[in-house]
Amino acid sequence: MKKQSFLKGSVILIASAIIAKAIGALFKIPLTNMLGGVGMSYFSCAYGLFLPVYALTATGLTTAVAKLTAESCAFGNYRNVKKIQKVSLLLFSAAGLAGTVAVAILAGPFSEKIAACPKAELSILMIAPSVFFGCLTAVYRGCWEGMRNMYPTAVSQVIEALVRLAAGLALCSYVLTNPDKVLTHFPEGTDILAVAAAASVLGISLSTLAGTLFLYIRGTGLENNSPEIKLGHEDSSKTIIKAIFKILIPVALGSIVTNLTSLIDLATIIRCLDKSIKSAPEYLIGKYGLNDIDPLELSEFIYGSFNGLAVTIFNLIPSITNMFGKGILPNIAESWAKKDSTAVKRLSENVIKATAFLAVPSGLGISFLAKPILLFLFPNRVQECLVSEESLIFLGVGVIFLALSFPLFSCLQAIGRADAPVKLMLIGVAVKLAGNLLLIPIPEINVSGAAISTLLCYFVIFVLSILVYSKAAGVKIRILKSLMPAVISGLFCALTAWMVYPHIPLINRYALPIAVCAGGVVYLIASKLTGNGENRD
Repeated sequence: MKKQSFLKGSVILIASAIIAKAIGALFKIPLTNMLGGVGMSYFSCAYGLFLPVYALTATGLTTAVAKLTAESCAFGNYRNVKKIQKVSLLLFSAAGLAGTVAVAILAGPFSEKIAACPKAELSILMIAPSVFFGCLTAVYRGCWEGMRNMYPTAVSQVIEALVRLAAGLALCSYVLTNPDKVLTHFPEGTDILAVAAAASVLGISLSTLAGTLFLYIRGTGLENNSPEIKLGHEDSSKTIIKAIFKILIPVALGSIVTNLTSLIDLATIIRCLDKSIKSAPEYLIGKYGLNDIDPLELSEFIYGSFNGLAVTIFNLIPSITNMFGKGILPNIAESWAKKDSTAVKRLSENVIKATAFLAVPSGLGISFLAKPILLFLFPNRVQECLVSEESLIFLGVGVIFLALSFPLFSCLQAIGRADAPVKLMLIGVAVKLAGNLLLIPIPEINVSGAAISTLLCYFVIFVLSILVYSKAAGVKIRILKSLMPAVISGLFCALTAWMVYPHIPLINRYALPIAVCAGGVVYLIASKLTGNGENRD
């Protein structure tokens, strides 16, 4: 069997992840323009449930199967590899089916009691099949990755993203352009936006089906007619299942905790907004110019605007900078194994500098140009942009702390403290929950409270990560020295773009890209002068 080197495999996965994220952005932006704030609230309820479930299967299960497969392959025990594949597929196809049924049964209670958004029930029903297909996909990916072939995983990720883009947008567009024809298939009084949101969510489930079909056709990398399967011995099914769950549970817990912030928003924002609206309805309507919005849908509109616009932009940068952490992990792990504290310190500071080089100007740019960015990406949703503007200012700063936390988590994992990120995320989640409950009900703050609590959440996580890592690794991270060049250069960059934007004598559509380019030029010059971005590693 042909195997790939660590570097080649990492590059393949990173490239596919970036492509998939880019396609994901292309999906969410036009979808938000079509559905608006109210429609995106229904979509967000389903998608907010989908993300932790998918992270659970894709991260935990894939890791478990890949690790067991790799261990057996290392000893040439291909007979056991085949047994691992068989047991995993049987076990998790059953688990995936049970998960799908559970989501379908609980769709109504979840949308009404937890999300406080009853009209999202149809969207949640449409997301249910993705649990089953996600489990199968995770097993297949684990099989291939364990045999050090990353191409199937990479291709399946891109296929899923493309199908999600095409099917999700096409189905949503069809519903919105043919409301009379579509609504004949639903009970009288059904909201067309709820159906349109469900149609876009169905596109997500179809994307997971497409990924599964590709991997099924591709096989597991060790087929029944392969001569290798006669080599070695077989572990019992009980032993394999026990080994899978031993790896799966801690990884899965980490994945769940990482996605708890989105679940907290899902469970709290609409409820807290209802309190805010009841205490000062005229204030919120006047602040955002929402006179034409149904008062009964006002909280859904505000939540959908926040999640569909501000949060979509917020998630773009960390998903890219996260790759720095994945890249540095084996280097720090090797230096740690050799007890080379000097190299550990140097590599840790360098990954912080590299992350800051991209995250700081991006985050500050998002904060300084929140309104222009929103109007550029969502030109047909002026009201939704107005609702999201203040939130995005806070989230822009939050981008920096979230992006810097990811590589620190990788550093902690590299030195054998995989438990630390989970504990730190739980502390951050507590801050997030408290912030939402305290701030959102205040009319003057309302949904911006969710953005402020997100900022505080990741600030706390970042500070604690530095302290815990420095103590665990026995090195003193010069955090101010590592970040200051990026902060100074980033401020010059953001201020330049902010000052240039209003003075460009062209139509507004071109003003933002030109202002960003001007800021970028200033950033590169400032970086050169401050030594920002210089990294020999």
